[in-house]
Amino acid sequence: MDDPKSEIRFGTDGWRAVISDTFTFKNVRIVAQATADWVIKDNPGAPKKAAVGYDNRFLSQEYARTFAEVLAGNGLTVYLSDSSVPTPALSYGVTLLKAACGIMITASHNPAKFNGIKIKTAQGGAASKDITGKIESYIGQAAIKTAAQPILMHDYKVAYVQFIRKYLDMKKIKNAKYRVLADIMHGSGRDLMVQILKGTKVRLELMRADYNPGFDGSKPEPIPECLAVLIGRMKKEKFDFGHVLDGDADRVAAVAPGGEFVSPQKILGLLILHLARNRNIEGGIVKTLCGSTLYDHIAQKLGRPLYETPVGFKYISDLMLTKKIVAGGEEAGGMGLPNYIPERDGTLAGLLLLEMMVYNKRNFKQLIDDMEKEFGRYYYLRLDYTMDAKKVNLDHLKTLKDILGTQVVAAKDFDGVKLICANEDWLMFRPSGTEPLVRIYAEAKSLKRARSLIEFGRKFIDPNSNG
Repeated sequence: MDDPKSEIRFGTDGWRAVISDTFTFKNVRIVAQATADWVIKDNPGAPKKAAVGYDNRFLSQEYARTFAEVLAGNGLTVYLSDSSVPTPALSYGVTLLKAACGIMITASHNPAKFNGIKIKTAQGGAASKDITGKIESYIGQAAIKTAAQPILMHDYKVAYVQFIRKYLDMKKIKNAKYRVLADIMHGSGRDLMVQILKGTKVRLELMRADYNPGFDGSKPEPIPECLAVLIGRMKKEKFDFGHVLDGDADRVAAVAPGGEFVSPQKILGLLILHLARNRNIEGGIVKTLCGSTLYDHIAQKLGRPLYETPVGFKYISDLMLTKKIVAGGEEAGGMGLPNYIPERDGTLAGLLLLEMMVYNKRNFKQLIDDMEKEFGRYYYLRLDYTMDAKKVNLDHLKTLKDILGTQVVAAKDFDGVKLICANEDWLMFRPSGTEPLVRIYAEAKSLKRARSLIEFGRKFIDPNSNG
């Protein structure tokens, strides 16, 4: 490869590529050298220490060792995980070690043929575009150095489990007898929930907690089409809560008794209510532009400020560093929580839902019903529509005065275009910057209406399509 910069590009959450195609040991070393250069040149006062972890993907452990060798070769003290770990455990470890950065080898929820690299800041959050841009600028600029000093093996899980146990109200949870089914999706969350709930009467059963880098021929993404077995078991068996983690355990989804998939939009609503009402935690609420109107009503009733960011958890985490926040979340299932690092954590988010069940003496389905009775039920849909995103005229979208007979009363355009109707329905278009597709989002108070909005949006941006 003559120009590594042409193949290595950081997206909204790290660099991901196909194993043995672009994600090679050679390119991992190139990224590692650029990262070392960034630590040394752009963080002059920072400790020359780095934390390195990895997930359960094919060759992740070997890639992590390779990355660590280059960092060590540049004079950094490197703490390499002694086993696969959730991304949040690695991120939390960065802060305990007072390291300059963290490196997580993971492709998160992508299919098995992918692997990737996430960069974490000294605060434990995702590296901003400024940081990843600087690292990209160093790619290929310096000769690669390797293993000048020993690499230290480190257990990131012990301190992480201790922290989560202190974060949760274990006294209240201790005698709860709820039945919980947790789908680990063959990811690096592994059996950490068993350790966290040790000594309680919660009957926790794990599924897909084994090492399987092929992910059953699917992908470790917490969406309905990847959760057929879990949903089937929740329909047939008597569980009070179905908890789902993605491949590196930083995202959460859930399934209610009876087999209903519960979107992250509803999960964030429940977390806000639990932390504000049961935990009495102060602070505002953060949603991304494609977030549910549900949060607006919750914020209004609780008297909390509501912040709206572009799509992407890094915008939420940045806000959590500067504002007092009770909770923030993204459509994909990343939840930011108070008194913690500015990082997503699927394990903690799910266990807080369990804690909410204990506080309210309700199963998961009853909690959802209570919330929707108080704040209304919203139907949220998304379509990833394949087309040349450059053909979408965002300015033209903003000229729409009504949608399906309902007046458009507001338009927001700081990340795509979101059109808000007088009846609270909304439709949003967000062209992808990396793929030939446009994401179309819609929300309404009936499923039929939400589907109609999605179809209207599809035809509006591609009128010559037959659907």
